[in-house]
Amino acid sequence: MAESDETPSPATTPSTAPIYIHPRREPFEHGLLPIPKLIFTDGTQTLGPIKDKLLSSLSSSESSTTHQRVNTESIAESLQISPEHARLVLETIACVLHSDSDPLVTAKPSEVGSVGVNVFDLVVFLYIQSYKRLLPKGHKDSAAVADVWPSTSAFDGFLSALSPLQLVRSNSRRNMPSQSDEEAHQLSYLQKHLENILSLLSEAVEGEGDETLVLSAEKFEHLGFLFYFGEKGSERIPLSQNAPFFANSDPDMPAVPVPAAQVHDWLLQNIASALERITERASAKENGPTSAIDQDVPMADVSASSVKSSLSPRGPNFIEGISKTSYVRQQNDLKGSSVKVVNCHESVIYILAPLKYATVYGCSDATIFLGAVGKAVRVEHCERVHVIAAAKRICIVNCRECVFFLGVNQTPLVVGDNHKLQVNLKLLHCC
Repeated sequence: MAESDETPSPATTPSTAPIYIHPRREPFEHGLLPIPKLIFTDGTQTLGPIKDKLLSSLSSSESSTTHQRVNTESIAESLQISPEHARLVLETIACVLHSDSDPLVTAKPSEVGSVGVNVFDLVVFLYIQSYKRLLPKGHKDSAAVADVWPSTSAFDGFLSALSPLQLVRSNSRRNMPSQSDEEAHQLSYLQKHLENILSLLSEAVEGEGDETLVLSAEKFEHLGFLFYFGEKGSERIPLSQNAPFFANSDPDMPAVPVPAAQVHDWLLQNIASALERITERASAKENGPTSAIDQDVPMADVSASSVKSSLSPRGPNFIEGISKTSYVRQQNDLKGSSVKVVNCHESVIYILAPLKYATVYGCSDATIFLGAVGKAVRVEHCERVHVIAAAKRICIVNCRECVFFLGVNQTPLVVGDNHKLQVNLKLLHCC
């Protein structure tokens, strides 16, 4: 993109410290689907025509409104996938959308297919299906464990070759990515692909001899699917509330679109500032004493005597390294609406709080009880674990000899290489 004449400054508020940009973890952790036809690795070359096809499928009245929603049939036809997969796409987007007031989020199960999704939310969702999760360093003798642990799938190449029990006994536990590592990886991905994403949201207008890409206020809102501003102890600030664009615009008059290059430069500068801050914090941790409540300690690198539960509203609470004990967390013990139970072994863990998201990763020989989870549960790389959960949906990835007692609204999604699972299922249909 062409550079704008003015370089916007990083996001700040008067007389306060800078507020940094962050990636929304939900689309990257709960929004990736192992459907080959949804994964586009050529940037906008394929997605651009698909976006045009989706827009052309709208009636004239629909395309003239700000909704621009496509239903199951349009998605299936445009992406050449089955109606069942198109329905799965809609259900997945509903669980990771940034706006809880979106019609897709509030729709009854019987209405999801007809309510559909905004074309531009769908396009952003499809673009990030190419994201590859952060790779931990593999086991030095991965061939030796290949016959005792399920192999990684084509869509989960980030998994360690070790089983959870082998992982907890090995020195490679320190190679697990920390929360900051994952955030930096997501920001770097968005930094690399930002120009393509903006071009999919922008429209061309005639300029001085050349076409110029511009971004309207309505299209800018769709970037909230990927980014937000916020810090520890504060609520998430939507992207549009911290951007210098469209400020003080008359609510009765549509805001004038801004050059996409200007938005691109502003976002790149904020991403660079956030990455620099992550690097500085990581360097400070390496050179200074480690705090017992440091939320960026690598996953699984915590013993039962130093269990931590991070209390950041912008990130999930981490429950790590519980071993041979019972552990209870209630609503007043948790901050925020997400939780991660990571590398816990031979324990009974109760999460007695309403949540939006929950992840269980790398646990073995444990029983984990999850209270009502309003959005999604992900159980990954676990061995001989009993999970009791009430949730809207659950995704099970690369697990072995696990037993599930589930009350869910949607059929469980089982992904990757799973062995000897038992699923006791009760589908809960909302009115």
